[in-house]
Amino acid sequence: MATKIRLGLIGASVEGTWSARSHLPALKVSTDIELKAVCTTKADSAEATRKAFGAQLAFDDYRKMLASDEIDAVSVVVRVPKHYAPTIAAIEAGKHVYCEWPLGRTTLEAIEMSALAEEKGILTAVGLQARVSPALMYMKEMVESGFVGEVLSVHVSLLTEGLLSRPSNRLWQGDADLGANTLTIAGGHTIDAMRFVVGDLARFSSTVETQAAHWINHDTGQLIDVTSPDNILLSGHLDNGAVASIHVASIPHCGSGYRMEIYGREGTLVATANNSPQMSDVILNGAKGDDTIKLIPVPDRLKVTAQGTPSGTAMNVGQMYTYFARSIRGKTQKQPNFKNAVHLHHLIDSIKRSSKESRVIKPSLN
Repeated sequence: MATKIRLGLIGASVEGTWSARSHLPALKVSTDIELKAVCTTKADSAEATRKAFGAQLAFDDYRKMLASDEIDAVSVVVRVPKHYAPTIAAIEAGKHVYCEWPLGRTTLEAIEMSALAEEKGILTAVGLQARVSPALMYMKEMVESGFVGEVLSVHVSLLTEGLLSRPSNRLWQGDADLGANTLTIAGGHTIDAMRFVVGDLARFSSTVETQAAHWINHDTGQLIDVTSPDNILLSGHLDNGAVASIHVASIPHCGSGYRMEIYGREGTLVATANNSPQMSDVILNGAKGDDTIKLIPVPDRLKVTAQGTPSGTAMNVGQMYTYFARSIRGKTQKQPNFKNAVHLHHLIDSIKRSSKESRVIKPSLN
């Protein structure tokens, strides 16, 4: 294998995409991974990205890219409904795969991708980047080391603005069947971050609602019908017996951002951010006993991104790439993988079922 892991990025448009805001800036400065090739659906956009970020190869067909012996691993960073085909093809081609979250449009797609990767011995990463946020990794360590003592209650909220309208290129997210909405994306990332830090939900009741049944098309002013949920409420208990409550919502104006509060017999921990925990710099505060809550510095040992990685959206993606490269080289796997994604897909199915049936349930994670 080459000195660096040679990566091909599928969905590498340089303008207005998640790749452009996070993956490409992180890869540009990575000391572990070489951006060997980029792929979009158009030759001119692929070539533009190649030049902008220093890749050697550009493709307008991911199948051609996957046939290259110069590629060790692949990132799939396209719209959720299009995750399945290139991910399956990459696994079949023997490439290690980093796919964004949600892994599949449906749980069945996610199960198939995970099972095939395991069968073929392919190392995987899924874009649940909150699990590699240095602040949340340290928060987890502090809970496990007993900083708060017995965990009694947990409250999580993420309220972000932008409910009432969308540009044309994002209107597709209004269709719940396409798998990319407030429940799966904002909710999935936020709930998974809580699970990572304090453990799984043992039982809960949920409310999943579409409060805004129409969006305005930014570009045309047209009113568009919406089926995707925009408010998710959960209340219940964790496996450790703590009471938990979660509210994730897209709201019209002035969202309060992200907050995870953990209260124990001996202390308190609070994580905050301006946006979803996978996208933002998370600030950690805490108090022990009767002490006043104060800032808790995060150890540098948990910050594994290359020097020069931009803060914000690129930072946790850079963390993922470092851990992904280490796992390919046979070191300890710390990145969330396809199995973690399947568990979360099942949990989201349980959240929808609890809301539909108006009852408390024990979630199914497999």
